[in-house]
Amino acid sequence: GPALLFVKTSQGTEEGRRFYACSACRDRKDCNFFQWEDEKVSEARLAAREEYNRSHQPCFTHRQNVDRYKNFVLLPLSKRRFCQECQQLLLPAEWKKHSDHQFLCDITTAQLKSPSQLLYPLENKKTNAQYLFAERSCQFLLNLLTDLGFRRVLSVGTPRLHEMIQSKASQEEEFNVRSLLLDIDFRYSQFYTEDEFCHYNMFNHHFFGGETARETCRKFLCEENGERVIMVTDPPFGGLVEALASSFKKLMAMWRKTEKEGHDNREMPMFWIFPYFFESRILDFFPSFSMMDYQVDYDNHALYKHGKTGRRQSPVRIFTNLTPSMIVLPEEEGYRFCTVCQRYVSSGNQHCEICNSCTSKDGRRWKHCVLCKKCVKPSWFHCNNCKCCTLEKHSCEKTDSGCFVCGKAGHKRSACPSLSRS
Repeated sequence: GPALLFVKTSQGTEEGRRFYACSACRDRKDCNFFQWEDEKVSEARLAAREEYNRSHQPCFTHRQNVDRYKNFVLLPLSKRRFCQECQQLLLPAEWKKHSDHQFLCDITTAQLKSPSQLLYPLENKKTNAQYLFAERSCQFLLNLLTDLGFRRVLSVGTPRLHEMIQSKASQEEEFNVRSLLLDIDFRYSQFYTEDEFCHYNMFNHHFFGGETARETCRKFLCEENGERVIMVTDPPFGGLVEALASSFKKLMAMWRKTEKEGHDNREMPMFWIFPYFFESRILDFFPSFSMMDYQVDYDNHALYKHGKTGRRQSPVRIFTNLTPSMIVLPEEEGYRFCTVCQRYVSSGNQHCEICNSCTSKDGRRWKHCVLCKKCVKPSWFHCNNCKCCTLEKHSCEKTDSGCFVCGKAGHKRSACPSLSRS
């Protein structure tokens, strides 16, 4: 889809040179597209790009994949094969072409209903970072959504939640929740129809299926018969928050234009699942959001696991525009309700009488610093040279250097406004 416009700045300078780069891949090894904004591109280079794009298209269209799936499920179990190298369901006529590849045999209906466990996760941190919800977190989210009365879930980059909803809907007659998956991983088109999956880039709000896919999404967002809609998104943690927020606002605008309930200035209900240390960035774009204490954990991530203690706990949280008191967290997992803050918090998150808030972000009990006038991490100490709380072993002289990108004090390179402007 469309590239994003960035600014390349030098240290200590305000102005920089603008350039276009890939919206989804931050590593040039994955996508080498780069173009200065003021650069004139030759016809030959444009033609080469078009040819490159054509050569990297999927083997089959979404419609073809749907037809192939219908034929695949009619096959006896002994003839159901999945190529692990090509990540593709194979029909018998294609076996010969994949004869020297590794493949799985006897693919069951249960496996077809859980494609996130059949497909290899794409774990390039700078491109896909396809970390999948653990069963515990997925079940908690689904229970929470149904308890809150939502009957339609726009699953943006949450394939495991989508497949859990699809699976329950096919097995339980009384289960009346529906889901639409928007994801950049086109492999899912092998398992879902055009009404269940749209190939989508959340960094530039691009529907690869064009106007047809966009209309599918718009229709899904229409709240008919009182079926309330919520968006649940779990973006790659290395993604640019500004680009993500822009896309999410466009999805909200699409929901608002359905005009079934007179949405006007209201926001579509949303769960944005992201690490707690991005809280300030998310609140910059969505001031109405609050961060919940619930720790989201993942099956295929070495660190983001439930049950660990101290700094080893998962830093991933739920940001939402719903009223915090509505988000009931499981007491059996150590969460409790704070009557002053009117929200559920982790057991280690003690209410600070001075801040008048439960201030911990990482699950540990934080301490109040009178000089900083705020609560800080338990491992931090007030440094008189730096005039703020920081780790005990640190170099004070580093604090005077300011940001590496723009030279200004008060923020790090990773949070520099010049770097993230797009």
